[in-house]
Amino acid sequence: MAASEELRLGVEGAGKVSALLLRPAKARWLLVLAHGAGAGMSHPFMAKLADELASVGVATMRYQFPYMEERRTATVRSAVRAAADAAPELPLLAGGKSMGGRMTSQAAAERLLDGVRGLVFFSFPLHPPNKPGTKRADHLAKVTVPMLFLQGTRDTLADLKLLRPVCTKLGARATLHIIETADHSFHVLKSSKRSDAEVLRELGETTALWAESTSNK
Repeated sequence: MAASEELRLGVEGAGKVSALLLRPAKARWLLVLAHGAGAGMSHPFMAKLADELASVGVATMRYQFPYMEERRTATVRSAVRAAADAAPELPLLAGGKSMGGRMTSQAAAERLLDGVRGLVFFSFPLHPPNKPGTKRADHLAKVTVPMLFLQGTRDTLADLKLLRPVCTKLGARATLHIIETADHSFHVLKSSKRSDAEVLRELGETTALWAESTSNK
């Protein structure tokens, strides 16, 4: 497995943030991957997910959000530009874990992310924990590229009874992939007889297959 390359990205009004580029030898895509709230780009989940994606031909650029919330969508744009510069020959995807995915979709809803062909959400946070609602999804109607939602059935931040209609309303742009018994962190119940590693592999493989399907449309 290739080693991650450490980078620094300039963000207007926020100085520079750290980034990690992991590019497998046979990469077919580059996913600009944002971390969730309270867990930076080097969190074990993010590192393991990057490894799984690399194993199926998806390079990743993980990056760190600045402390200032108002600069987060600007950081998404900076990361997308940096990824395009780092690997101009690879088609781009963007997304992230939980809050990172929502910040990416908000940036895409504000205006098109240059070169990005699709968005990938690993546990989209539809609402606060155990407080069902859909207001956080309102901006998705303004996103014009395909979107992949990877969600667990036990996710307390995304009631599937609410998320399914959201995806239906988005039409052909939205693909919802459900992980049985997974929570917001993609941990599954013992009764599923699956390991966390197997779930991570499913996340990686599903992302790669979806990416290929979007390129064929």
